[in-house]
Amino acid sequence: MAVKVLLDTDIGSDIDDAVCLAYLLANPACDLMGITTVTGGPEIRAMMASAMCRVAGRDIPIYPGCAHPMLVAQQQPHVPQAAALPRWPHEAAFPGGQAIEFMRRTIRASPGEVVLLAIGPLTNVATLFMADAEIPSLLKGLVLMNGVFADRLPGATVLEWNARLDPVATALVYRAGVRSFRAIGLDVTEQVTLPAQEVRRRFQAPLLKPALDFAEVWFAERNMITFHDPLAAATIFDENICRFGRGRVEALWRDEQTAGKTQWTADPHGPHEVALTVDAARFFEHYFGVF
Repeated sequence: MAVKVLLDTDIGSDIDDAVCLAYLLANPACDLMGITTVTGGPEIRAMMASAMCRVAGRDIPIYPGCAHPMLVAQQQPHVPQAAALPRWPHEAAFPGGQAIEFMRRTIRASPGEVVLLAIGPLTNVATLFMADAEIPSLLKGLVLMNGVFADRLPGATVLEWNARLDPVATALVYRAGVRSFRAIGLDVTEQVTLPAQEVRRRFQAPLLKPALDFAEVWFAERNMITFHDPLAAATIFDENICRFGRGRVEALWRDEQTAGKTQWTADPHGPHEVALTVDAARFFEHYFGVF
């Protein structure tokens, strides 16, 4: 049976969200139940998601979610890749103020069956968990592209963008009692990259065309794509792409200098699994294989 997935995304900032959505729409093992958008300009982000669903010929429920983080200033107010949006037909009107209730209703309708995949700031997810305290226990799993859990890279980044954009929400989510909680951090996702020319060569499937068009906005300032979010998504469907370790994550939020930092301690009985390694070749074979 296909895995029921709810996607929470900040599509339109980093290109990997669109690359991830294309993968979910193409993957026959994914039953995409709905899409919620988060952070600045959630309605515009919903339009971008709609454009990709149109290309896929899919009528997926899309709900704009929280535009502002909890207790801190907005650091991601704009949606730069929307510059390509006029070239792709899309819905322009979406239900307002209903994203959290949609998430709650969808999860409650299929208890123990829905994987919540969160690839943006965790504002929507934290708000959902606060609105209905039973939701974490009703999920089949929570999969995040979030955090940094090991200094494996030269000059490794201490803070990951999604965690930093809403550190309060990040802390709340890591404290929730989810039965299967997985986080794929920057220290692992940084190992799956393709240069711009290779992306242009390989993004030939119809579903990858809008993602490539959005990517051209991205390539104006960068010369490669890092597949952060697609890697997180792929681990739902192939258990062997990443090796995970169990432990406990503390997400810091009180101090401005360290807010968004994720500290992982190995513990065989801990509530969190974090990705420790990735088989990059296996990931790319799996990713492009769905198209």
